[in-house]
Amino acid sequence: MSLEVLLQNSPWMLGLNAAQQDKVRSDIQIKRIPAEGFVCRRGQAADYWFGVISGVVKINNIAANGKSTTLLGLAPGAWFGEGSLLKEESRRYDAVTLRDSDLALMHKSTFLWLLDNSIFFNRFLISQLNKRLGQFIGAMENERLLDVDARVARSLAAMFDAWYPQQTMMLKISQEEVGQLAGLSRQRVNTSLKVLEECGLIRVSYGEIHVIDLEKLSTFYSAEVEK
Repeated sequence: MSLEVLLQNSPWMLGLNAAQQDKVRSDIQIKRIPAEGFVCRRGQAADYWFGVISGVVKINNIAANGKSTTLLGLAPGAWFGEGSLLKEESRRYDAVTLRDSDLALMHKSTFLWLLDNSIFFNRFLISQLNKRLGQFIGAMENERLLDVDARVARSLAAMFDAWYPQQTMMLKISQEEVGQLAGLSRQRVNTSLKVLEECGLIRVSYGEIHVIDLEKLSTFYSAEVEK
């Protein structure tokens, strides 16, 4: 995916007028970050809004005892980091690439300018924040209530956004990377992916996962397999 494709598939961009779109295009920077590199770090000043052009990004935190927890995975097409900009606070998480990734960086000044000048952009941000709240509530539910297969299904589904109608429902990701997002071993992820594939929800090929039914994937319970 190129920057232009990212912008063309971003619903907030489509609601801007021509002058606003031109400003966005001229102000955005592109940054390539190698695998396991930091997009941003906990405690850093929030200076940018980020869009994923290519690669995979995980949002995680590390406790004082060294234990790491992944909060969210982000696929190409996703934008993130608006919360810290809106609250004018330091980042409260690390954003780390799982593979070589290209990121679009919108500076805080441009982000706030859009906030001041576009009602459409404001509405998008309200929806985006509501979506993030739902994802984190879902992550808590996944951890406490769901079995392993369902956790893998929800982790994959959370990376895709129905707001991007032109986005190809395919994720270039390894089983080890899925394990990092779901907090599971590669071997256990392999078993779960086979279950989901047998249910007709995904198709797995080398280094790729094709999503066939996003709605069912996002609400999957292993009990369904037993019926």
